[in-house]
Amino acid sequence: MSKQQLSGRWSLVTGASSGIGVDLARELASRGSNVIVLARREEKLKEVQAELTARFRVQAEYVTADLADEQARQQLYDDLSQAGRTVDVLVNNAGFGLFGMSWEIPWEQERQMLNVDVMAMAHLTKLFLQDMVKRNSGFVLQVASYAAYQPAPTYASYSAAKSFVLNYGEALNYELRNTNVGVTVVAPGIVDTAFHDVAGQKKNRYQRMTQMKPDEVARVAVDAMLKRKASVIPGWMNYATVWSNRLVPRRMSAATAYRLMTMD
Repeated sequence: MSKQQLSGRWSLVTGASSGIGVDLARELASRGSNVIVLARREEKLKEVQAELTARFRVQAEYVTADLADEQARQQLYDDLSQAGRTVDVLVNNAGFGLFGMSWEIPWEQERQMLNVDVMAMAHLTKLFLQDMVKRNSGFVLQVASYAAYQPAPTYASYSAAKSFVLNYGEALNYELRNTNVGVTVVAPGIVDTAFHDVAGQKKNRYQRMTQMKPDEVARVAVDAMLKRKASVIPGWMNYATVWSNRLVPRRMSAATAYRLMTMD
């Protein structure tokens, strides 16, 4: 879809109260799309809604929901359907990570993370993708991480969850190859957001040196989505890191990831 084709269509962006989600909403709005932003923090969503409307002259709405709750996800879909909102672009951005040795992380926190990062993503995709296939039109953008390509000690469950997102999205992209529906996975590296604060880790020197701006990630992601690419890794350094890991034994890859995550 060009900017003209996106004009007047609706995009739903989850996790849109901060970080990459806000910039994905901005990027879509800048290309003429109306945007529904979704998160749990209503005050932040109101600010994002107001900015999108004033800055890009598009329609913007917000919805508060806890995507860890299966009933809330179904209710979201039902409410949008009843309101006549056709979601042409679904952006599954909501998610978070947990830093630490896996046996030390409380199960309730880990379960919550897996519900949001995996179950919510898969459920929303299932709900909205069925309609897109019937219309033979639409896009799904899944936000993963370059941690999806390797084992990541101290982020064990998170990297495993993002591996699911990556493989699920790329498989769907192939299944849809003969349609006008696309599924794209974006796998960013370190991004200048509050992700690490939420995860319980202070960014180290390596992470500060290699981080990208969220608006850069959003631009690359939407460009790839509109081209119906299966996946994209923003940033040449992140791309090189992922592909170099494929040339070494997986145990060495895990050891390298551990050193980079725990260095001062």
